Amino acid sequence: MQQTRTMEVGTGLFALLGIGALFFLTTQTTGNNDFDAEETFTVEARFDNVGSLKKRAPVSMSGVTIGRVTDIRFDSGSLEAVVSFVVDSQYDQIPDDSDASILTAGLLGSQYIGLTAGGSEFYLEDGSEVLFTQSAIVLENIIGKFLIGGPPQDEEE
Repeated sequence: MQQTRTMEVGTGLFALLGIGALFFLTTQTTGNNDFDAEETFTVEARFDNVGSLKKRAPVSMSGVTIGRVTDIRFDSGSLEAVVSFVVDSQYDQIPDDSDASILTAGLLGSQYIGLTAGGSEFYLEDGSEVLFTQSAIVLENIIGKFLIGGPPQDEEE
């Protein structure tokens, strides 16, 4: 009887520790608020596909968070997604020919915008638009292409 009671308590503690570990993991991987800027400027970028990009997703350059996504909307005229984001004003020397890509971070697949510097002598400013973009990679499309057989191969003559 005592051994059964000990087994039940041990099982309960194990389950509680598992739930606690899941809670800890959830709080550490979501809601990461490491961007806090007093002065910002707004930039837009157009993408064919934003994947699962969300508002408040980070905008980073060289691995440093420099901004945050503020709005995602659909432009029915161009049939593209328009992403607005703010950049900390201290990063005011980002070349205006930089490109924006939607990238995936971590195991859970949260997406963010990664900026890669261009070489222009002019810089992004409030109301600018990033012209060079790369949409999110959709895993389902890649799997579909793989199952169908991929791109045609060149035939040798």
